[in-house]
Amino acid sequence: MASIPVPVTRRGSALGGLIDILTTVDHKKIGLVYIVSSFIFFILSGLLALGIRTQLAVPNNTFLPPEAYNMVFTMHGTGMIFLFVIPILTGGFGNYLVPLQIGARDMAFPRMNAFSLWMFIFAAILIMTGVTLAVVGYTAQIPSLTQFSSSAAWTAYVPLSSKQFSPQIGMDLWVLGVIALGISSTLGAVNFLVTIYAMRAPGMTAWRMPMFTWSMTVTAAMILVATPVLTAAMIMLIADRQFGTQFFSTSNARLWQHMFWFYSHPAVYIMVVPAMGMLSEILPVFSRKPIFGPKVIILSTVAIGVLGFTTWAHHMFVSGISPEVERFFMFTTMVIAVPTGVKIFNWIATMWGGSLNFKTPLLMGFGFLSTFVVGGITGVVQGAIPLDAEVHNSYWVVAHFHYVLFGGSVFGIFGGLYYWMPKFTGKMLDEKLGKLHFWTMFVGFNLTFFPMHILGLMGMPRRIAVYPDGRGWEVSNLVATIGAFMIALSVLIFIINYLGLARRPKAPENPFEGNTLEWATDSPPAEYNFKKIPVVTSARPLWEARTGQKDIEH
Repeated sequence: MASIPVPVTRRGSALGGLIDILTTVDHKKIGLVYIVSSFIFFILSGLLALGIRTQLAVPNNTFLPPEAYNMVFTMHGTGMIFLFVIPILTGGFGNYLVPLQIGARDMAFPRMNAFSLWMFIFAAILIMTGVTLAVVGYTAQIPSLTQFSSSAAWTAYVPLSSKQFSPQIGMDLWVLGVIALGISSTLGAVNFLVTIYAMRAPGMTAWRMPMFTWSMTVTAAMILVATPVLTAAMIMLIADRQFGTQFFSTSNARLWQHMFWFYSHPAVYIMVVPAMGMLSEILPVFSRKPIFGPKVIILSTVAIGVLGFTTWAHHMFVSGISPEVERFFMFTTMVIAVPTGVKIFNWIATMWGGSLNFKTPLLMGFGFLSTFVVGGITGVVQGAIPLDAEVHNSYWVVAHFHYVLFGGSVFGIFGGLYYWMPKFTGKMLDEKLGKLHFWTMFVGFNLTFFPMHILGLMGMPRRIAVYPDGRGWEVSNLVATIGAFMIALSVLIFIINYLGLARRPKAPENPFEGNTLEWATDSPPAEYNFKKIPVVTSARPLWEARTGQKDIEH
């Protein structure tokens, strides 16, 4: 009986490349899939943000009907937080860089790593399928498809997210998607902690670990503690919606806030601490100096991770909790600013007197520092109970939130992309386009979000789709909308820059003269990472190899 020939997939073919991506357990390829897919969700979520800003550009606008606006608002926040910032920092940069930085050949559990990736993709499909069908429904005026919308905001406050107020199937898809994301994140956190603990190269003591690896250690620990609480809350919510349980009844709605914010305030640091680790890698390289006070930076990172679990109820100052509890959380909110302030002064001291190399990664670092400081100051303002009562649920909160997360996380992410792109691809992004990208994004960011402070103080509430004439909000909203489109332009510039990589020459193996182990391998690295596992003698092994001098242990 004649056998049917099996088609051979040639190495390098499109089909072979797709099969390789679908079946890989290589931490670097998994990291790159995270980065690319997360960036796609960043673009989609950014387009939703443009829809929000277009609707709010002028009073009495009818660009989006109220139901569609609520869905766009919900999915913008969901996409940016759950599908972009957290996965690109932890799953993307973390997966790619941590094993390289500690001298390991892969993550501790490669198959579990791949499972985490595809669980993330599955969750994203669940969440985005609903919004895609709903957009078609609103656009084509098909009422049956609009039932796939989710419109309870990314916080999903009960009772707004209950079956009574949000009966759409899209809300169920959203909850199930976030549960799947929780499983993915928790497994990834276990993998990071085991990898960093058990697979460091000889001589890689805790104090010699790179700053980004330290930031991922703290981030993974926070994910491991916080994420199961959110996942449990989502399981309880879906049980309330589908099986008639009463975990979050109307009389017990505050329980949802406690469980949600017990995760979601540490999640702010889950989104910022890896970016802080990136900045702590970039600044010494582009200042041509060792980082100032590395042990202090490490301890401040650990302090942020611990204190992050003591501040969640400052989101609930107007929810009716007791004054004694409010005062405790006001105190912890002020205290957590201390380790962050320590980091900022250490970063400034690192640059002070250095030979600054004003490449795009350093400019993105400046963007991080300047905007994050503003967000931190406004956060201290909100941490005061009387002031929070005045600005709560206003556009002041939107401004603060974006100065912390966009100013911190997104500038950090782009700084990391420009810094490690030669490692990822073997090619360097164009420097002129990079600087144009930075300045367009920096100006657009401040045009978008600084006027929101003014809007908040003038009484404009968040989460409204239409506002009337005569409130004095018109100019600030128009300026904010112009700024949002400038941010979109800056992202387009980055995409053009990235698409031009194919025409650029191969970059040097260590173009910025980095000092950590990822730069000791080929660019991009081979699947096994290191031909021989390195022996580490300091926190700056490549600086020692380059200069022939012994690095001073701090």
